[in-house]
Order: sequence, then structure tokens, then C-alpha cells
Amino acid sequence: MKRLRHGVTGVIGRIGLWGAAAGAAAGLAAGAAVGTAAPARAAAGEYVALGDSMASGPLIPDVTGPVACGRSTHNYAHELAAALDVAVLRDVTCSGASTRHMTQPQSLSLLGVPAGTAPPQLDALTAGTTLVTLTIGGNDVGLVGVAEDCVRLDPTATPCKGQYADQVAERTRAFEPKLSAVLDGIRARSPQARVVVTGYGLYIKPGGCWPAQPVLPADADFLQGAVNAMNAVIARQAAAHGATYVDLVTPSAGHDACQPASRRWIEGYVPLNAAAPLHPNRSGEAGYAVAVAAALGARAGARAGAR
Repeated sequence: MKRLRHGVTGVIGRIGLWGAAAGAAAGLAAGAAVGTAAPARAAAGEYVALGDSMASGPLIPDVTGPVACGRSTHNYAHELAAALDVAVLRDVTCSGASTRHMTQPQSLSLLGVPAGTAPPQLDALTAGTTLVTLTIGGNDVGLVGVAEDCVRLDPTATPCKGQYADQVAERTRAFEPKLSAVLDGIRARSPQARVVVTGYGLYIKPGGCWPAQPVLPADADFLQGAVNAMNAVIARQAAAHGATYVDLVTPSAGHDACQPASRRWIEGYVPLNAAAPLHPNRSGEAGYAVAVAAALGARAGARAGAR
């Protein structure tokens, strides 16, 4: 285990430093292919994208904004903005962001070297903002770190669930009031905006796929169950604040990290497409854009297409 953490999970740690510091299947593929759908006319004059690395798209070409934020020109915000033909996009998503960084500066680093700070993300909002997307919670709950520690090369090893279940549950409970405060802050700054809050996608199928993804079946279900529990909090708070919740688990079924490279929306511990480990790739971000556009009542002809 120790050796592995300097191998497979060591890669995740280094990319995490870079990032934290630096229908359904056929329908989406048809609807999101290049040139198959005319862009909807502007559903938003001023669109602000808020969130963490799931939204920023680390290691997906090309980089825009602070390198340490890992923000891609093909994350779901950019795909959505192109599809909706928005007048202004302010994408302030940043790898490593938590609810705290919505109202406080975020210290950035690149491979362990300080790389300045990112302003509080809510500073990007104005009274004229008409659309806001928010993807936040993964870093509050600490799911990537737990997933790293749950790697098991021995199929007879003790599952990690018993070690982490209570901790993850407590962090998930603590996340809820923090998310509520963020949504209140968005509404105070942009009272006329349509607010869309996304959940997180399907990372691993039921029972997992050990050893292709080196987590035991019980832990695969525990980890995705933790994502689902966080999604339930996000959905509940979105409803309580009059925001639109977008489920990303359902449309990403069949595109989890157990799938072949050509089918994946989410990469595994060792990425097979350009993306950070345990994060969406370009197809995933394009698929998420389709899901958000559908929630807005628009068709999204995503530039990359969702496989």
C-alpha cells in the first residue's frame, strides 16, 4: 500500500497538487455531436461559472486563466456558453476550491510552488448576472483523498469503508449549511439570475471493476454511495433556495471509470484520456453541458461531442 501511494496514487497526489494548487449514452452522443444541433439563442446575457475541479476540467486542453486552477476551455461552462451563445462568460472555477473559497481567496500552488491566489469566486457575480452554475462539495467532503486511501491491490484486504464511513458522513452533514450559505450569497449578489447547481457524476459502477480500478467491490459501492449522499444534500439545498438541480449520475451511466477509454466520461486512477485522475475528461464535460442545457430547456450542440 505504501509503495502504491508513491505509484498510482502518487500520480493522483501530484496532479491533485497541480489541480488543488494548479439520451443517456446514445441520445447524448447524437444530440451533442459536432454540428448536429443549432445553438440556442442566448439564454443568459451574463453567465458566471463557479466551482471546483469537476467543473474546471484540469488537464483537459486548453488551459485558460490561472494555470494552477486547472481551468479548461473545454470544461462544461465553456461548452454550455458556446451552446447558449451567451454574451459574457466569467468562468472562475478552480481546482481545489471548496465552499470556503466562494467568499474567501484561494491560495494556489503548482507542483508545490506557490502560484498566487484566486479571488473569492462570488466576486465574479454582479446584479446583472443572468445565469450561474455551481459545482461544489467534493473538496468539503474530501472524497478524492478518501478514494486514494481506499486503493487495495490485494483482493483479500480489509475494505476501507469501516475506516472512513463515519468521517465522510460527518463531513457531508457539515457541508450542508455551508452550501446553504453559498446559495444565499449568490442570490444576494445576483437576485435576477437563474441558478443551476449540479451534482457529481457516476464515478464507478456498482461493485466496481477490481483490479482495473483498484478498489474492492464493497469500497466501490461505498465511494459512489458517498457521492450519491453528497448529491442528495446538493439537490435538497438547491430546492430550498429556488435553484435548479442537475443530476449527473443518470446521464453518465455507462460512462464511468470502469468503461473503455472511448466510453469514459470519468477517468480512473490512471487516466486513459487527457484529464486528471478521478475527474471528468473532455467527453464528460461535454456530456455535463448537455445535461445542464437540457435543464435550461435548451439544446446543446457541444463542440467536442459526448461519446
